[in-house]
Amino acid sequence: MSLVDLHGKDLISTQEWSVEEINAVMELARSIKIRRYSGSVPELFKNRTFFMLFYNTSTRTRASFEAAATLLGGHAQFIDFATTRGAEGEVIRDIAKMYERFGHALGIRILESAVDYVYGMGNATIREYAKHARIPVINMADDMYHPTQAITDIFTILEKFNGRIEKKKYVIMWAYSDKIRSWGSVQDEMLIATRYGMDVVLAYPPGFDIDEKLVEQARENARESGGDLEITHNLKEALRDAHVVFPRSWASHECVKTGLNRFGREKELELHNKYRDWKLTKELADTMDRHGIVTHVLPVFRGQEADDEVMDGPRSVIYDQAENLLYVRAAVLALVAGRI
Repeated sequence: MSLVDLHGKDLISTQEWSVEEINAVMELARSIKIRRYSGSVPELFKNRTFFMLFYNTSTRTRASFEAAATLLGGHAQFIDFATTRGAEGEVIRDIAKMYERFGHALGIRILESAVDYVYGMGNATIREYAKHARIPVINMADDMYHPTQAITDIFTILEKFNGRIEKKKYVIMWAYSDKIRSWGSVQDEMLIATRYGMDVVLAYPPGFDIDEKLVEQARENARESGGDLEITHNLKEALRDAHVVFPRSWASHECVKTGLNRFGREKELELHNKYRDWKLTKELADTMDRHGIVTHVLPVFRGQEADDEVMDGPRSVIYDQAENLLYVRAAVLALVAGRI
């Protein structure tokens, strides 16, 4: 496959890209990483602008995309949606057409409070931008997907296991938090890992099921790749001999399907509080495979989702994972809107 095949292509979920296309991103990301350390990164985004429209806050997404554009000789411009005329009613069509004339790619981050916790509204908004913009649109996290994060995480897991991850046990575990988070990261993780032949285990308490349609899609992915998808409410058994564990809180099924503001924040937190013991402790981490690693998309809510002893311990790869965001996002910018 030619790398040029990705030029102009939207990235809204990993499921909409072929494995070959994702591999092309990771291959270029690997090259950029090597070249950065040798001081010879090519200017694959020179004189180009990436507009980043944020409906929600960010720590890593904004910083890594800005650094990625700079690394490749271009520019990423941060735009807080609240400071635009869109917050006063300007329609998406007009905003999309304007950014199309000004720059070369458009990233959008929209989830949770920005869409009143109504499931699917964030993703629908991004697709509306993509419908009207002739430049590629990149999903920087919505309520259904987080594609550049998912690609980065598979990239990191491949690094840690020397490129051999088929049949490795990957546990995506619900973990207690008093924060109410959407499903985007965990769902895209499930989808991409099952495409790469991993044995994915979703471990969560009763009532925290995620999108049934995407779970079925992940099962189909696993059938095609030779991997597996298992769902369990037994955390201890799930973690036994795991090669990768990702402890992450997410909202209950009823909350997401109803909308937080209708379901009630207090009711949701009461449900979370029933499962305070769902936390990745050192004792539980010690039951993993002896070469197993602990990942997290960050921020990790320390003392709630996981203990510091785990997240700062020898199994944790969270900072390597975060660094890799720079290379994967640089590769995405170069391939969809750069000078390849």
